[in-house]
Amino acid sequence: QVQLVESGGGLVQPGGSLRLSCAASGSIFIVNNMAWFRQAPGKERELVAVIASGSSTNYVNSVKGRFTISRDNAKNTVYLQMNSLKPEDTAVYYCNADIITAVGRRDYWGQGTQVTVSS
Repeated sequence: QVQLVESGGGLVQPGGSLRLSCAASGSIFIVNNMAWFRQAPGKERELVAVIASGSSTNYVNSVKGRFTISRDNAKNTVYLQMNSLKPEDTAVYYCNADIITAVGRRDYWGQGTQVTVSS
């Protein structure tokens, strides 16, 4: 059984920074793509950033130049460095990972961590 545990959310002023982390644990064979999603009140969950196993990255346009996704394969951990935060970044952030275990391949989700950007 695989679990993704997130940390790093909190309250920050506009223009501030936060660093989210998400660690996958369990009997993992391979971690493929890892990603961060977010969901604001009344809105659909959206993909924020994705990083492949080879560390190529993609971002939603609204965070380009401000957010950086990275991963530590030895720790099965994905990070999201968020700089120049804006109120519209306020959301619950969820990590996601495409993982192969002994029973096959599937996506796993973290529990979510609240990010609030407010003065």
